[in-house]
Amino acid sequence: MSNEIVLDIETQNTFEEVGGYFTDKLKVSLVGVYYYETDTWESYLEPDLPALFQKLEKGGRIIGYNSIGFDMPVMNNYYTGDLLKLPQLDILRHIEKALGHRIKLDDVAKATLGTGKSGHGLQAVTWWKQGNIEAIREYCLQDVKVTKEVYEFGCKNGYLLFDDRTGERRAIPVDFKDVAETPQFNFTMGF
Repeated sequence: MSNEIVLDIETQNTFEEVGGYFTDKLKVSLVGVYYYETDTWESYLEPDLPALFQKLEKGGRIIGYNSIGFDMPVMNNYYTGDLLKLPQLDILRHIEKALGHRIKLDDVAKATLGTGKSGHGLQAVTWWKQGNIEAIREYCLQDVKVTKEVYEFGCKNGYLLFDDRTGERRAIPVDFKDVAETPQFNFTMGF
């Protein structure tokens, strides 16, 4: 975990507003990040993304929840390379591979950690339209914290938890050690 990075993004608009699941039409409002190397939490607004991209290029594996399916494609709208080529681990992909279906981060966090997210991503879009950047920052960094804690639990214990449709708590086997869905080397600009 020495130089790994945990991140989550919030957007300025919704899929409904852009007419469907078109990540190329979404705009970033804020990206929340935790850096293991420095034990620091940071946030980046849309104009600050080039500074974040430099850190992602030089950092270690990127940890996220649906990051390969959502966060990276949305951020790629601002990047000249391909962020999906950077080393990363998408926790949701591991869950989907183990179970055959997806589970919300909030549900995994509640079952695994006993605490969930602080809200819903659509609320962050409303806050953006209201100009309430601090509320977005607080919400996004809380999501990063939850993702980080779920990741660390999985690393330590080799499983995560969720409540199935019958209400039974079940384990999801995971192995996050040295796993990346992309090559283990970084190139400048993600090429």
